[in-house]
Amino acid sequence: MTKLSHIRNFCIIAHIDHGKSTLADRLLELTQTLDKTIYNNQVLDNMDIEQERGITIKSHPIQMYYNYENISYKINLIDTPGHVDFTYEVSRSMAACEGALLLIDCTQGVEAQTVSNTYLAIESDLEIIPVINKIDMKNADIESAETQIIELLGCNKSDIMYISSKDGTGVEKIFPKVIQNIPSPTSQNQSSFSALIFDSYFDQYRGVIIYVRVFSGLVKRGMIAKFFNYHANHEILEVGILQIDRVKKDILCDGDVGYLILNIKDVSNIKVGDTITTKDNPCEKSLPGYKIVKPMVFSGLYPIDSKDYEDLKVSLDRLKLNDSSLTYEPNTSLALGFGFRCGFLGPLHMEIVQERLEREFNIDLITTCPNVSYNILLKDGTETLVDNPSEMPTSNEIDKIFEPYIKSEIIVPKEYIGNIMNLCTNHRGKYLSTNYLSVDRVQLVFEMPLAEIIFDFFENLKSTSKGYASLDYELIESKPGALVKLDVKVATEIVDALSIIVHKDNSYSKGRVLCKRLKSEIDRHQFEIPIQATIGQKVIARETVKALRKNVTAKCYGGDISRKRKLLEKQKAGKKRMKQIGNVQLPQEAFLAILKSDN
Repeated sequence: MTKLSHIRNFCIIAHIDHGKSTLADRLLELTQTLDKTIYNNQVLDNMDIEQERGITIKSHPIQMYYNYENISYKINLIDTPGHVDFTYEVSRSMAACEGALLLIDCTQGVEAQTVSNTYLAIESDLEIIPVINKIDMKNADIESAETQIIELLGCNKSDIMYISSKDGTGVEKIFPKVIQNIPSPTSQNQSSFSALIFDSYFDQYRGVIIYVRVFSGLVKRGMIAKFFNYHANHEILEVGILQIDRVKKDILCDGDVGYLILNIKDVSNIKVGDTITTKDNPCEKSLPGYKIVKPMVFSGLYPIDSKDYEDLKVSLDRLKLNDSSLTYEPNTSLALGFGFRCGFLGPLHMEIVQERLEREFNIDLITTCPNVSYNILLKDGTETLVDNPSEMPTSNEIDKIFEPYIKSEIIVPKEYIGNIMNLCTNHRGKYLSTNYLSVDRVQLVFEMPLAEIIFDFFENLKSTSKGYASLDYELIESKPGALVKLDVKVATEIVDALSIIVHKDNSYSKGRVLCKRLKSEIDRHQFEIPIQATIGQKVIARETVKALRKNVTAKCYGGDISRKRKLLEKQKAGKKRMKQIGNVQLPQEAFLAILKSDN
């Protein structure tokens, strides 16, 4: 059994694409936990989607052993995501550690999520080791990165480490620094067992597997597990540590990071951030930090084939175990049938969940337009929360609509200030301040509606700044806004899945664009199909899909004109009858059309 003083737990935090997973690879090779000839790069990013996009979506824990001054140290490393949508994932990882490596790419400098993650680490009372990465790059600006780090952390230049994750330069100095600077876990009450759940997932063959950091006591196979936020007991079938694969062990002690396999059927009750204890040695109070994550973006997920509804339900259950921030509830749409209304942490989170459902569970999905939740004050004095446009009360019942606002921080080179100002004001942003982080990098602070950034804001931000801008945001409050529900009628029938909530000033342009897109996607029928964008009873835009017309007079090669007229009148009556009973089938592309960028 390793002494507590010989254990170190730390995580790697950084902005997206600053080299966290590559550094983790080098550390694994250095401790010979990983054989370079067998595994590919970014070994901890084990999902296909993580490898393809080059981003970390899930935290990945791994245990290594390192010899320092003739003592073998047990080191638990957690590689964390860098995108703003996965902040809760990062905060849970930090709760399981005593220290953090703050990684900064010297070609990019301090970015928005670097600042956010630093504040998270300071709040969690972690020992922070600043590390400048990518020093081998031709466009490396080490001096600028140094200045920004010193301003951010208030540290000395001598505290900063200089490495290249790609070629391994300077990486061998990291473990001695970690052992010297990051404190070992402290021993708590040994008579009771308590551990923090910082991740979980569903294994097809073994069932529920939870990742834990043990804070006191010990746990072994056969014990009965108890939870603080879920009242039930379950037998522990296996305990072990996490290396490249799971390694079975007899016991886990305080200070350890490892996994537990539980005998549990209902996966929806396991909550990431919850405290787990045992029936025989229960702890009195839960570990700090557990909170219920509130979704910020909502969208409907419907299976293309209605037979896949039950499969989608099971898939969402299992995915929620691996991603505790996902919320969902059953929903029915007249246009799309049975499906689920899902809540996500942000636009990237929504995209990732949809892609994982399609890849890992082989379900073809239709996604409705994303929107946020609105707090609506009715004229009778009651309040209601609406996250689905089709459930919005009629305009004559509404007194005020409150929409969520965010404080967004954009870090960008100073030559792009004008572009960013234009972009944010076009998205109803209110300018707050400009802070110079260095001679050529600025932090722009805006207040803007959350609904404005969930659509195509990220793409426009990157294109207007040639990829240099980075964004971080936090929810602040709800404010009243001049919002209206925009309905789309196809052949005089409202298609509930195409309804959106927009600002009054943008409603006409949005309605026109929507009708044009749908016209190009809907196939021509034997009768004319009107497409209308409406606010209440008022039509604000219209397009028409022309009818397919058969030339019924082709067989008339002569004779009186009345013969032709008679045939045309008969065709006209047939088309009128068909229009009354005809059914317009909307293709999947019609629903995807509303998700396209306005540009």
